[in-house]
Amino acid sequence: MMSMLRFIFGILLLPTLLAARPFTVVAYNVENLHDADGVAVYDDYQSAVYTHLHVLTKVNNIASVLAKFNEGKGPEIILFQEIEIDQTPGKSPPDYAAILKQYAGTTIDRMLGADFTPAVADLPAEALLLKACADHGLVGYTVVTGGDQPGKHEDGHGHAIKTVVFTKFPVKAFHTYPTLNARNILEVQLDVDGYPLTVFDNHWKSGAGDPKTEEFRIENARTLKRRVDELLKADPNADIIIGGDLNSHYNQKRRYRTMKETGINDILGSQGNELAIRGPAKDLYNLWFELPPKDRGSDTFKGQWGTLMNLIISRGLYDIRGVQYVDNSFGVAKFPGLNADASGRPVRWNGRGAAGEGFSDHFPIYARFVTVADNQPGKFMPLQRAAGVDDDSTGAGADFKATALIADKIPAGANLRDGTWSGKLFRVEGKVVENRYPRVSVLGDVYDIYSPDKDIRDALAAQKAGGQFKFYGELGQYKGRWQFVVQSMEWLK
Repeated sequence: MMSMLRFIFGILLLPTLLAARPFTVVAYNVENLHDADGVAVYDDYQSAVYTHLHVLTKVNNIASVLAKFNEGKGPEIILFQEIEIDQTPGKSPPDYAAILKQYAGTTIDRMLGADFTPAVADLPAEALLLKACADHGLVGYTVVTGGDQPGKHEDGHGHAIKTVVFTKFPVKAFHTYPTLNARNILEVQLDVDGYPLTVFDNHWKSGAGDPKTEEFRIENARTLKRRVDELLKADPNADIIIGGDLNSHYNQKRRYRTMKETGINDILGSQGNELAIRGPAKDLYNLWFELPPKDRGSDTFKGQWGTLMNLIISRGLYDIRGVQYVDNSFGVAKFPGLNADASGRPVRWNGRGAAGEGFSDHFPIYARFVTVADNQPGKFMPLQRAAGVDDDSTGAGADFKATALIADKIPAGANLRDGTWSGKLFRVEGKVVENRYPRVSVLGDVYDIYSPDKDIRDALAAQKAGGQFKFYGELGQYKGRWQFVVQSMEWLK
């Protein structure tokens, strides 16, 4: 009798076990992945400095990061930002499946290497990335783009980059929503083993700490919130994932206390009380709160960790129905020796040399989900370490003086211009070089000094030739010239 009961119990459980399907969602800003035709809005991606070999390095590096997921098979859903809008589009939208089929007999290495042709140069960046992924064993993706076209934003800046979704699940529908001075918001409705899931891919206006650009992010958030509210009105427990580069920190309102209103916190309603979304007052939870404050960081700026990449989920992903979040599965895709340097910071892309090197100025972020067969939208899954009180942390910070490298004390034989030091913060002491703009001599080489802040530029320009510069700066290149960028007046102290 006991054996028979166990058999019946096993049969009853079988549908639930079979229905449970884990999958991974990744949000990844790939830092200006451009195609190979050399026609670009940005100077750094035109043919004089950005070639098909640079594209090859970039798509292979992105694919190698994605191959770290799911035992080399890649994430099931990827929300990309900063993929180039094709400035030379064809008469009809790309047929990505046909492109893969056409080039099935070759490799991305040959396509962007020895066998490079005008036809390959004409392919959009996302098609080249799709092929690189396939060559790395990441297959089965449908590609959905944000519909952005060449042109200009309201502020006069050119439309250069867009959002793109790669998904292994069937696409039921997709919509795009133009938004002020930013990339179109891309909505993709998916069928996940018979259950509906809506994902939103975002790339809001840049300048997280600037109150003036926050006005644009507020409008970006309003565009998104209107659509999310429509979905939640139809089904308060709808399964929704909001992801991408919101150019906003999870705690934007607390990080910049002089901002009276923020897009991410005040308009969209992203917050950190995980239990609150079980009720009607809060609809969304930001997954950054799953990590200890010291681990919250996907990018660095002015020596501080930031959280511009976000994954935000609706209450429906906590109920016992359809798609469900895997508790505490959120993380930062930081792989030492690959896309993370020795200090644990992102290995940024730089175009130096014949083929360029590096990955992105953002780490990808990810979370895992599962499908459940039970239909109990009124009940919620149990949680471990539930964030019952909103976290007042200002985020993972770092003393820029403590983390800066000393420019004239790098290891013997090292070359600051070999690309491995790009994007890093240095304490610089060197002789002022006479010129019409600030320049400094370090280890026998001369570097420009730049700042986006006019007051800092004026302070630097006041230094007399032959004197000594002492400042903190991020090493990089602009139009082929090496420079240190001084981001804050505090960096001059």
